[in-house]
Amino acid sequence: MISLNDYLFSGNTVLKILHQYSSDLRNGAKVTRNSIDLAHANFLTQIIELLEHNDFLTSQSQRIKEFYKYMTMEYPFLAFTFKGRIKSLIRAEEKFNGYILEYISNYYQKNGAFPSEAELKSVLNFRDLIAYRIVISMPVCHIKKGEDRSEVERKYLYEIANVLPEFLEERGFTPEISKHLDGGHSDLLADPVRPYYHDSVATPRNSGYQSLHITFYDNLARCYTELQLRTKGMDDFAEIGEANHFGYEKTQETRRSKHDQIPSGECIYFDEAYERLMKLQELELAKIDVNMFKAINNQLINDGCGLFRGRQILPFEHLSRFQNDLID
Repeated sequence: MISLNDYLFSGNTVLKILHQYSSDLRNGAKVTRNSIDLAHANFLTQIIELLEHNDFLTSQSQRIKEFYKYMTMEYPFLAFTFKGRIKSLIRAEEKFNGYILEYISNYYQKNGAFPSEAELKSVLNFRDLIAYRIVISMPVCHIKKGEDRSEVERKYLYEIANVLPEFLEERGFTPEISKHLDGGHSDLLADPVRPYYHDSVATPRNSGYQSLHITFYDNLARCYTELQLRTKGMDDFAEIGEANHFGYEKTQETRRSKHDQIPSGECIYFDEAYERLMKLQELELAKIDVNMFKAINNQLINDGCGLFRGRQILPFEHLSRFQNDLID
């Protein structure tokens, strides 16, 4: 079995690593008739296409930038950032194998058997290789006496979320129905847009993570993209707070638990996905050799190639105007 780790010590570029890894997966799958490895190779090909043929990102980011301009006019008192990224190679690899682990484990617990290849491939669809994030913050000087800052920010977050789908639909994007509708939605989210949002603000995850997620199909670029909306507090909690640490530890604990529940050697797809994930977990970033990547340890990282951290697409920052004025 080959894994991404096998290609991280030869000084190659991320693009060459992607080509070699996907090619070897595809060739091996033809010999072993492993359709999941073929799906894996095709998944990596999607990332290759994004990196090699990314002219469409100019058009896409410009159309999303129009919403940024809209917000500067409608919400001059808010501070906010717009950021976009292409998912990093390591995170993409973790997600692909993590989906396999999750689906097989849940299926086995429910049915006492393993899913067919067709059933497993049906869940290996990823729509967040490209993602944008809007983070808002209300400066303290705009908070009136007696107001709760987090509640004020949440009100504006949902107000922005209510406008976003129609705004982007007029510019070539089609909002997709969310697969996560069971958790409920805030009353602040308008009825017409509720089916599009995964609302982790109203119903936070076990880690405490909060965010609004919505997926669009870009009809001009012919690809999917995800948009996330958060307040600054939510973003801090997700990126540098307990949600980040707790989520990582809980994920590793869950993976080990799932491995104990599935008989070893009974399902090659589960065993290989688990092994690839464990190798990534044990990876010492300081020891790898990838062009334009350097790490002192697993925290001090200078990633210029999108191996560990996503490639940035759209960095825009709006600082609140009228810093000394109260909102009427």
